[in-house]
Amino acid sequence: MSFLVIDGAAAGVVAQGDEVKPTAREAVQQLKERGIAPVMLTGDNEEAARAVARDLGIDEFHAGLVPQDKVRLVQERRAAGDTVMMVGDGINDAPALAKADVGAAIGAGTDVAIDSADVVLVKSDPEDIVRLLDLGTSTTRKIKQNLWWGAGYNIVAIPLAAGVLAPAGILLSPAVGAVLMSLSTVIVAVNAMTLKAGDEG
Repeated sequence: MSFLVIDGAAAGVVAQGDEVKPTAREAVQQLKERGIAPVMLTGDNEEAARAVARDLGIDEFHAGLVPQDKVRLVQERRAAGDTVMMVGDGINDAPALAKADVGAAIGAGTDVAIDSADVVLVKSDPEDIVRLLDLGTSTTRKIKQNLWWGAGYNIVAIPLAAGVLAPAGILLSPAVGAVLMSLSTVIVAVNAMTLKAGDEG
């Protein structure tokens, strides 16, 4: 808050503050629906932090923090067995971004924060946090699917090509095995290309 004084008398006051992003409330709600507990860490005073937390629906907040405090809170959560994703945009956030399991910097933030993070949210949209988590989940799912497909092919096709079941009249010729291997590569590639955030397949 800034005051305008003319000849020793107060003539005006200017209140300054950060505006809450329009999509922030929805992002917090979506995180909660996924079982993720959002926690606000800020260097602002407790009164301002409480008002923002209440407005966004954030149940836990910590105010009046210095960079070391943010690092400590991140480390405490990790020590308790939680997976921590830290999102920040300022110099004061950089140490905590580096200590979190995943550090996500806001694209419009400082260079120090961006350099300390694992991911940069280019659009500076809070809902990109949710999209990032969905993309990570979908990517992991696709990796598992492709690993099972590749392993399944090797488990079945290689023994057949080696003649394990030849006494029973079941034999896979090397030529057919080569075709199936090429086909499995195509299937894995096509499956990977269908990746998208929020994919349930």
